[in-house]
Amino acid sequence: MNEKIVNPERLAQISAELRAAGKKLVATNGCFDVLHVGHVRYLNAARQLGDALVVGINGDASVRKLKGPERPINRDQDRAEIVAALQSVSYVTIFPEERATAFLAAAQPALYVKGGDYEIATLNKEERSQLEKSGAEIQVLPFEASYSTSALIERLKKTCAA
Repeated sequence: MNEKIVNPERLAQISAELRAAGKKLVATNGCFDVLHVGHVRYLNAARQLGDALVVGINGDASVRKLKGPERPINRDQDRAEIVAALQSVSYVTIFPEERATAFLAAAQPALYVKGGDYEIATLNKEERSQLEKSGAEIQVLPFEASYSTSALIERLKKTCAA
């Protein structure tokens, strides 16, 4: 198993060690079902904002709840391994819940980032409350236009049907 892929308990230890060393942990989360250049650019930009980047990956059941019965395309362990292979990513944690609240409680990041398809006001209230409780700053990064996993899947379906 990739040493970058850690469980929530180990993530909490890593986070505490980074804070004690005066380091800034950046966190983000998502499905990352079919990795594309928009994801890569987003994760590279997020990593530039701190000393380490942790990515929370939605487990398979939560992806089905969020995206529908045909998703995920790739299982959570595979998605975690692919994301962990990126140089910009320091750690990856898979979380089974639909919301990232428990992941964020373990990560205790100094900074939480989301892509430009979100706004701070539209973030889940429980997640935002957890971030406020831990004193995390929240930042929305610019949206990478023309890159969407859902759009990519639809394009593939059309190509295969033709």
